Amino acid sequence: MSRRALVKAAARWGGLAPLAALAFLFVLPIVWMTTASFQAGEKMFQLTTEWIPSVWHPENYPHALSRSAFPRFFLNSAIVSASVMLGNVVFCTLAGYGLAKFRFPGDRLLLLVILSTLMLPLEVTLVPTFLVVHKLGWVNSYQGIAGPLLIDAFGVFLMRQFILKIPSDYLEAARLDGAGELRTLWSIILPQCRAALAVLALFSFRDSWDQFLWPLVVVSRDEFRTYPLGLVRFGDDYGNPPTEQMAIAVLATVPSSSCSSCCSARCARASTCRRSRGDVMDKIRIACGNRGWGPRRSSPPSRAAT
Repeated sequence: MSRRALVKAAARWGGLAPLAALAFLFVLPIVWMTTASFQAGEKMFQLTTEWIPSVWHPENYPHALSRSAFPRFFLNSAIVSASVMLGNVVFCTLAGYGLAKFRFPGDRLLLLVILSTLMLPLEVTLVPTFLVVHKLGWVNSYQGIAGPLLIDAFGVFLMRQFILKIPSDYLEAARLDGAGELRTLWSIILPQCRAALAVLALFSFRDSWDQFLWPLVVVSRDEFRTYPLGLVRFGDDYGNPPTEQMAIAVLATVPSSSCSSCCSARCARASTCRRSRGDVMDKIRIACGNRGWGPRRSSPPSRAAT
C-alpha cells in the first residue's frame, strides 16, 4: 500500500473515531436502561452497575403494563402521532410547493412570517392555543391534541427548499400535457421529494410522540392520555419498582426507533436514486395520458427493420 493510501485511510479512520465515541456515549444510557429493565428491584440500588443481569426478569414488562392503562395510552399516542405525521406531510408539502413554484404579491413576506414562528416557544403560544381549542370544544379529544400540531414552520421551509431544486421545466412540460396542479404535484414533484418526505415524517412523528406539555394541558381524562403522560404518572408513584419504570421507558422508545429505521432506509434509497431528464419526461407523458406533448425518446429499431 502506498504512502498516499495510508494517509487517506488514517484520515478516514481518524474522522470516524470521534463519531464512534459520540455514538457510544449516546447509546450507553439506552443500553443501561434496557439491561436495568430485566434486573431485580434491589439491583438498582447497588453501588456497582451490573450491565448483564445475572438473573433475567422478563416479567417486569407484563407487571409494569398491568399497573396502569398503558395499552390505552400507547394507542392514544399512536393515533395522535400518526395523525400529526400525516397532516405535516400533506399540509407542509402543499405549502412548500406553493411557496417554491408560484410567485404572488407578498410571497417572501409570507415566508418570513412563517419562519418567524420558529422563534416562538410553545410556552408563548400555549394559552392562546388552549383558548382556541376550548372555544371549539376540542378539550379531551384527539383533535384537540393533534390539531395545533398538524403543520409546522420547519416542515414548510424544508419542503420549499427541496422543491426549489426541482427544475421548473418539468412542471411546464406537465402543464403542456394537460396536467393540473395537483396531478403535477403527485406525479412529478412527490417522486423526487421522497428523501425530504421521509425526514419530515420522521421529525413530525418523533416530536409528536415525545410531546408532553401540550397533552398535559388539553387532556384531563385517562381515556385520552398519551404515553408520556402515563409514563410520568407511573414514575411519580413511589410504590412502583424502578425496574418496572425502566421497562415502561424502554417500550416508549420502540415506536420512535422503528420509525427512524424505516425513514432512514427510505432516505438512503431516495438519495442514491437519480432520475435522468428522459426518465422524468417519460413519467410526465405516462401521468398525463401520453398526449404527445413534449420531447419523446427515440424508439429502438425493430428486429424486422434490422
